Amino acid sequence: MRGRQRVGSRETIAVQDSKDDSSASVRVPIAKPCWRRSLRHVLVASLSSFLYGYHVGVVNETLESISIDLGFSGNTLAEGLVVSICLGGAFIGSLFSGWIADGVGRRRSFQLCALPMIIGAIMSATAKSLWGMLLGRLFVGTGMGLGPPVAALYVAEVSPPAVRGTFGGLTQIATCLGLMAALFIGIPAKDIVGWWRICFWVSVIPAAILTIFMEICAESPYWLFKRGRTIEAEAEFEKLLGGLHVKPAMGELSKSDRGDESGAVKLSELLFGCHARVMFIGSALFALQQLSGINAVFYFSSAVFESFGVPSKMGNTCIGICNLFGSVVSMILMDKLGRKVLLLGSFLGMGVTMGLQVIAASSYASGFGAMYLSVGGMLLYVLSFALGAGPVPCLLMSEILPGKIRAKAMAICLAVHWVINFFVGLFFLRLLEQMGAQLLYSIFGAFCLLAVVFVKKYVLETKGKSLQEIEVALLALEAT
Repeated sequence: MRGRQRVGSRETIAVQDSKDDSSASVRVPIAKPCWRRSLRHVLVASLSSFLYGYHVGVVNETLESISIDLGFSGNTLAEGLVVSICLGGAFIGSLFSGWIADGVGRRRSFQLCALPMIIGAIMSATAKSLWGMLLGRLFVGTGMGLGPPVAALYVAEVSPPAVRGTFGGLTQIATCLGLMAALFIGIPAKDIVGWWRICFWVSVIPAAILTIFMEICAESPYWLFKRGRTIEAEAEFEKLLGGLHVKPAMGELSKSDRGDESGAVKLSELLFGCHARVMFIGSALFALQQLSGINAVFYFSSAVFESFGVPSKMGNTCIGICNLFGSVVSMILMDKLGRKVLLLGSFLGMGVTMGLQVIAASSYASGFGAMYLSVGGMLLYVLSFALGAGPVPCLLMSEILPGKIRAKAMAICLAVHWVINFFVGLFFLRLLEQMGAQLLYSIFGAFCLLAVVFVKKYVLETKGKSLQEIEVALLALEAT
């Protein structure tokens, strides 16, 4: 029976006093669940984030070769479509991700995420025309949209509360590694004919690994409990936390509604009903993340570097390193400082460093001064983003959204993210021409500072709390 003991309290266990015959018992603290049990499941899930990063970056170094081989070189509209059609597919995938995750479970959702990425990568690698490439990228995009929300849900639901923030940071690190992998694998594309096809073939390998390994990973106990499969939920908790922690975890779940009726939640209820406040927080946080200008920096950094005579490969490598370094630091600090502190510091840092960009674009800076302010400010901006505004929103939403609506609400919030991401990428260069860099960067900086005010007023700290404790705390706020 050892290892399968069930307990009745979250933090203590009653133990019989062996020194006398009385029935007296003492309360002994229970050790926290071992994070090693759930780590391997989180690492497999993080492959979906790696694939997301890889497919975002795979066309950066290869686009020129692709356009020459497929016959649309010099057609900026076609080149833009190859880059951005993924965003359209991601919007579709994200929009339906909640219903898929609730319908077939988290594990099967990961496999469904990998499937269009495999098909789309093969279509792209074997494309003979622009239309074949666009169709392949659209397929890949649907998988990209499905992966991040399911990964955020899964990590939140299988991680012990004490390390949930750290594990959430792993998905952001996986995204950074995917971006950097695409960059380095794509470097030979301009020198080796047809190398860009190899870049797409390579992405099939992690997608296949994700599909296979998800078969032996744990299903989310929260999803199983919502489906009324209590015995299976207990078995998964034992696999993830250890037998000693099963009963406390099940007790926490029992405090909330079983959630079998979650499929009956209407869109109007999410947007205008009792969940409107938390939906507003989630959607606004993702909107502010994108309106801060981060993807304009990622998409068009090469042009900024080249305008100052800095080789784009060197500049983009520095951006990748800053992004990865910031994500690692964020992962370390997530469960120490908390989500809210990281968000406040991150958005404030982004606002300040965007101010450096404004100064660099003004008449007060010229020559090397402008170069150092612009390039240095861009790198510090990316570092600030990676410390909080990048990894925290997805994790935070998976924590504060009530279990009954978590998957569907996450899908809607991330759909907002993709829509604004698309329009920022679409209009950035046009606005830059019409408004000038100084005014446009000032607007981005203003949104960063607005995000600081928003986080200070609306965001609840979730560090070290169980998902049920967070839900109860939010209900209390609603009542006040």
